[in-house]
Amino acid sequence: MSSKKVYFKTFGCRTNIYDTQVMMEHLKDFDIVKDEESADIIVVNSCTVTNSADNRAKSYVNRVSNLGKRVIFAGCGAISKGEKLFSEGKVFGVFGHSQKEEINSLLKKEEKFVKIGDLKSIEKSIVYDFEGKNRAFIKIQEGCDFKCSYCIIPSVRGKARSLDEEKILEQIRVLTLRDYSEFILTGTNIGSYGKDTGTSLGQLLKRISLIRGVKRVRLGSIEPSQIDEEFWEIVDESWLEKHLHIALQHTNEEMLKIMHRRNSFKSDEILFDKLSSKGFAIGTDFIVGHPGETKERFEDGYAKLKELPLTHIHCFTYSKRDGTASAFMSDTVSKEIAKKRHKMVTELIEEKNYNFRKRVNAPLFILVEESKEGYYTGLDQFYNRIKIKSDKDIEKEWIVIDQFEAKKDANYANY
Repeated sequence: MSSKKVYFKTFGCRTNIYDTQVMMEHLKDFDIVKDEESADIIVVNSCTVTNSADNRAKSYVNRVSNLGKRVIFAGCGAISKGEKLFSEGKVFGVFGHSQKEEINSLLKKEEKFVKIGDLKSIEKSIVYDFEGKNRAFIKIQEGCDFKCSYCIIPSVRGKARSLDEEKILEQIRVLTLRDYSEFILTGTNIGSYGKDTGTSLGQLLKRISLIRGVKRVRLGSIEPSQIDEEFWEIVDESWLEKHLHIALQHTNEEMLKIMHRRNSFKSDEILFDKLSSKGFAIGTDFIVGHPGETKERFEDGYAKLKELPLTHIHCFTYSKRDGTASAFMSDTVSKEIAKKRHKMVTELIEEKNYNFRKRVNAPLFILVEESKEGYYTGLDQFYNRIKIKSDKDIEKEWIVIDQFEAKKDANYANY
């Protein structure tokens, strides 16, 4: 009797990508397929960060359930929307984050099920491969203790808790033996790593750097307050990417208070200037259109963005999220105004990025990811995309580029 075929559909962040890989590693009695059409079972690893994220997952569930597939709903949305989808008969089963490692037995069930689990667990799995990836995602922690007014993630991921340091190091050693050499540390709030276990992100990074085969370590988003003295000790190391993504969310002091943020622009500016002086490209998150963002507050924040040495941005138009403090706030901003502000912010940082790339005179260190439309492409140490013409087969190779041309869309070079 042939095994049933399972397709994984992943929505959302890098942490979800890692979580899907954990589920795949534990799926022993099924065949994993790469297309939903040939699957008997579809596992939806959902995202619930905004109402629109919920809607995307729900629309997908509606579509594939109409194809006669057995749909299993997992991920962050399992907690916020799973039971409703189950009661509506849209899905066969629902399970939460703490049940990921039980996926093999859950998918064998012939009766419908809901197993939300708890928000305290931390997986102990080792991931042996990342299908279709040249870089490996390493989950180092789960959950968040921040209480930002717009964010529901702490209520679906739980409080901050760290994975065991030895397990993380073992994970990386295993993957280096499978020829992975660039590692991206991910989690819900990775800067909080170690606060519950007596270690720190800086100490973890030092230990990772000693593993043979590790050529570069990239970090997910961290908070300004989480860059401590131990972290400063490693900022000049060659294995650490020259790009940090530091979440600000806004640059107007009143908006930061409304958002229940822990950072202040005055200290953020000092931090960013110090990192910039060390040659770092710096990215951030920024929300436009949040309730309370008056014309004056936006203009103040925009003027301050101009002053910061930013090179990358994830700019979000505020999306109401049921169950958050922001959802109850008045003084809302129209979608039209928010859209204009989003365009202003993204265009400003795109220009800053272009100017940064034109100023770079250091060699670029690139892990070539793929060949596409006549170019090899990859990301340099500053997290900028480069397109390379070469007569050699350089896919999945580390290369050094000494000369390149910065264009608006990317850097270009011959090799």
